Amino acid sequence: MDLPWTFPTCSLLLWAALAMAQYQGHQSLGRFYNETVAKAFLQFYDQTAQIVWSQFMEATWNYVTNITKKNREEMLHKDSERSKHMLYFGTQARLFKTSRFQDPDVKRLLSKLLNVDKAALPQDELQEYNQLLAYMETTYSMAQVCLNEGPCMPLEPDLQEVMATSRDQKELLWAWQGWRDAVGRQLRITFERYVQLSNKAANLNGYKDMGALWRSKYESETLEDDLEQLYQELQPLYLNLHAYVRRALHRHYGPKIIDPRGPIPAHLLGNMWAQSWVNILDLVLPFPKKPPEDITKIMKSQHWKPSKMFEEAEKFFTSLGMLSTPPSFWKNSMMERPADGREVECHASAWDFYNGRDFRIKKCTEVTVEDLLSIFHQMGHIQYFLQYRNLSVIFRAGANPAFEEAVGSVITLSASSHKHLLNRGLLSHQHQDSGDGNQEDRSRATKPEAAAPALWASLKGGRARSHPLTAPPSPEEEVNFLMSVALEKIAFIPFSYLMDLFRWKVFDGTIQKNVYNQEWWNLRLKYQGLCPPIPRTEEDFDPGAKFHISASVPYLRYFLSLVLSSPLESLCKASGHIGPLHRCDIYNSKKAGKLLEDVLKLGSSKPWPEVLQKITGQTQMSTKALMTYFKPLLNWLVTENVRQGEILGWPDFSCTFEEKDTEKVAFLNLELDPDQAKYGQWVLLALSFIMFLAALLLAYRLYFLEKKSLPQATNAPATEAQASGSRDTSAPETQPKAYFLGIAMDPRLVAKRQWILLSLCLILMLCSISLTIRVFMQHYKKPPWMRAEWWSWD
Repeated sequence: MDLPWTFPTCSLLLWAALAMAQYQGHQSLGRFYNETVAKAFLQFYDQTAQIVWSQFMEATWNYVTNITKKNREEMLHKDSERSKHMLYFGTQARLFKTSRFQDPDVKRLLSKLLNVDKAALPQDELQEYNQLLAYMETTYSMAQVCLNEGPCMPLEPDLQEVMATSRDQKELLWAWQGWRDAVGRQLRITFERYVQLSNKAANLNGYKDMGALWRSKYESETLEDDLEQLYQELQPLYLNLHAYVRRALHRHYGPKIIDPRGPIPAHLLGNMWAQSWVNILDLVLPFPKKPPEDITKIMKSQHWKPSKMFEEAEKFFTSLGMLSTPPSFWKNSMMERPADGREVECHASAWDFYNGRDFRIKKCTEVTVEDLLSIFHQMGHIQYFLQYRNLSVIFRAGANPAFEEAVGSVITLSASSHKHLLNRGLLSHQHQDSGDGNQEDRSRATKPEAAAPALWASLKGGRARSHPLTAPPSPEEEVNFLMSVALEKIAFIPFSYLMDLFRWKVFDGTIQKNVYNQEWWNLRLKYQGLCPPIPRTEEDFDPGAKFHISASVPYLRYFLSLVLSSPLESLCKASGHIGPLHRCDIYNSKKAGKLLEDVLKLGSSKPWPEVLQKITGQTQMSTKALMTYFKPLLNWLVTENVRQGEILGWPDFSCTFEEKDTEKVAFLNLELDPDQAKYGQWVLLALSFIMFLAALLLAYRLYFLEKKSLPQATNAPATEAQASGSRDTSAPETQPKAYFLGIAMDPRLVAKRQWILLSLCLILMLCSISLTIRVFMQHYKKPPWMRAEWWSWD
């Protein structure tokens, strides 16, 4: 091995082995690996892992914040070193006989080391796998959709802005289809090889496929059954939301676009992947006469900057008595898209550099309330990193992958409450419940200024402001508020569930490669009630248009993070909150902060049911808190849907397109866009005119030559015969001659055969054109000259 950590590690292991050999009296190798040696082994794993993992994270950060070939090569090199490190220590960990160990932490640490993930692959396949993963993620990050006459648009912020704000379904379709053409189609073949190598890595780690390896992170034998049960418990909430939103879209777009009893076209929901519907709140608001304030507009009017948005999230955590971020966080994080023209990966993410000091966030922040809440979520990750930074590197992770996401979800629910937004100066006139709040804050709430301690000075140039405490929000305002949250959280439930369900079925072979796209949309229809707005084929690969699939990031954590919102109840109770759960704001509650902090410090050192019990008193995941939070909205939705006579779900519907493709026209037995059909007609008209003109010229030429040559050919022999008759009366009569295909024959016969040949040429030309069209129809569905790309000058 060529790594800097190899020699000290081997020296330590040799030292430990000699010491233990002497202690055990030179016992056999089987007795050599005892708990003392294991602890020394783990200690030095930690020391070397901090170096190797930190170097890998630094190289990866450099690449995603400056996408160049050089940085990519350096990242792949450091990833290779990390894999060697994992493989070496994972192989050594298998030699320990943990059944005799007494310390449960040692057992747990060694068991976690056994899974070396992709490092188990042979070196050449590991290199191929790393390059393949880098290619998929880079393709996603650098993709753009170009206008026919105009600039090219990246996903963030341009295409996302189109999807969020446009109400022109043709424009939405352009962005939706363009992104999938730019990303998904490029990854179709690559993904097949990715699946093969992923499964081989899983097999070498002792799992039947990569899906099984991913599920093992949750340490549950009944995970799949538990997930389906949780989904079924939440389904009534989603179905009622879906039916209501479908009716609202039907009113806006009309029956040609929306079937009031069928699935919803996936491009009309305000998000590139239809995973969040909050951007169409203006179309579906239950009580339009009492609209919520535009918080984004307020933020911009107050001249918020991305740095201020991060500072606001930081204040939330420190108000709970939790840790503040180190100065290096503010120096090293990428909080905005760089202005120097670098290609970067904009997908928001939080980074732990495994040295206990360096933590960063990467985000191309825009001044919007959605980005503000996203920052709260990412800062939840950072707080988790800070809390468990003193644990072994092996334990520096959430209790399970969903716990880290759950922290962000709980915090954003609190930060998006009416009370919090009002106190932070982001609502100017929304009501706040004077009879509900934190008990520990009530003694301060007698004065208006106490309702927002010290924050107005920071928001308004040092001058404190206050809002009078008024009556609680009206029922209409509460329903509007809960609708806005549901469009973000409840709409996300089936999407976050099916993302990994799809990949699990791909990994285990249930979904074959020749039906990837078909089965993707089957799942989206089954769980989300969505259909693609245009026909899709297996040339497309729409799953790849989502970052987490192109970057090979498991997604189940996001589904379970919603279910794990149950800590919100416990934190609100600790803060002294009384009243509906959706009005809870734990800001400034040290008791809630202490409860949360005690859980985060555990990292993954304990099984997640123990961690969950520490904060909720229960060992099982439950949907109770989420259903309680949205109960007022669910009651309203059920009443409204019954009043409208809505049918929940989309019974007997499938994603077919014949009835909805009303703008398609038939041309040569093809269903084409009108413009493409028109181009095709012009092409065939031009070809026909050229062939007609060529045939006409050839016919005229033959006729002219025939008319000119035949009299000459007839007279010439007669004259010649008269002249020679006196000389040789016995000579045979010579026939006039012409040539056809090198054969001498009678001129009239030559002309006749030329006409036959001309006809054959015309027939063959027509047959060739027909055959060409037929071939393209068989292999490519459309001839190339009928495709949009054929006529694009880009």
